[in-house]
Amino acid sequence: MKNPFRNKTRSALSIIGIGIGIATIVALGLITAGMQDSVQTTLNEGEAEITVTNSTTVGGSGGMIKAATMDELKNMSGVIDVAGELTYSEMSSPSDGDGGFSSMNSVTGIDSDKLALVGITKINGSAFENGANEAIVGAQYVTLNNVSIGDTITIHNTEFKITGIYETGNLFTDDGVYIPLDTMQEFTGTDGVSTVLVKTGEGENDSVIAENIKDKFNDISTLTSEDMSEMTDQIVGILDTASLAVSGLAILVGAIGIVNTMVMTVFERTKEIGVLKSIGWKPRRILLMIMGETLVLTTLAGILGSLFGILICEVGVLILGSETFSLGFHPSTFILAFGITIIVGLIGGIYPAYKASKLAPTEALRYE
Repeated sequence: MKNPFRNKTRSALSIIGIGIGIATIVALGLITAGMQDSVQTTLNEGEAEITVTNSTTVGGSGGMIKAATMDELKNMSGVIDVAGELTYSEMSSPSDGDGGFSSMNSVTGIDSDKLALVGITKINGSAFENGANEAIVGAQYVTLNNVSIGDTITIHNTEFKITGIYETGNLFTDDGVYIPLDTMQEFTGTDGVSTVLVKTGEGENDSVIAENIKDKFNDISTLTSEDMSEMTDQIVGILDTASLAVSGLAILVGAIGIVNTMVMTVFERTKEIGVLKSIGWKPRRILLMIMGETLVLTTLAGILGSLFGILICEVGVLILGSETFSLGFHPSTFILAFGITIIVGLIGGIYPAYKASKLAPTEALRYE
């Protein structure tokens, strides 16, 4: 335990070099796992299994779905409920004079009794009334705009009173605003919706129902919860690939640093190792001593790197002000980090240890 720190500066540089790589691996792992958890929470809480949009919709405008189409969707086999949404983005700002700032937010019109289909089941306060100039806002929107229940916000030059605050665990949903669908249709001058959420029966095959919908309506596109999960898996896969690349780089850089440190250690302790061999230490014992010292350095680097990776992510979340996105503390992230730490220790220590074990006692004792 003492030997690796005889030269504190050199050992510290080796620990920092390996620790930076481990910190990056841990940070990527926490963010990736957090994304997976967030998506899974969304899929579990949102009751709609299929999202229907007009295939002619470009850039979020045009391509409305008519009320008659919604009625036909509700009467299809396997469908038990539908909800229409009319969504657009605009610059929204608090009008209570408390110093809130303007931001680009998603404003969605939906019937108040259909909020469960978008995953909004818990509301602090109360839901809005259909036909009223009332709104509910997400927890992330509240953080960014400094508003609370009873305040008013301006949407499309119209004031809406906030009646409730919701939180779903989805970063994008919790950054939005929901108002009555009929009120939204009135000031946008349309009687259609931009999206239809479809709730299917228990045990129904969502993919088959989605295909039936597309076959019946030529101008409609569908997206099932399975499709959303696959899209997220692709994004997470890219992050995983980046993590593997960083892992490989960490192994390479860490191993080079450890080899340099331990070769210098063996060089400086040539006479000491010769004394140990002359009093009966076998080559295997010398080899295990140097390997043990190497693993002490890399293990300490793994611990410090993991703590630093966690700190970076926690500070990042605080700076971004995101209360709805949480990091994913999965054991696999830390198992990977410490697995790489051990690999670096083994790769980096094997040559110096072998070199030390092969020193001839008589030559080592004459060394100055």
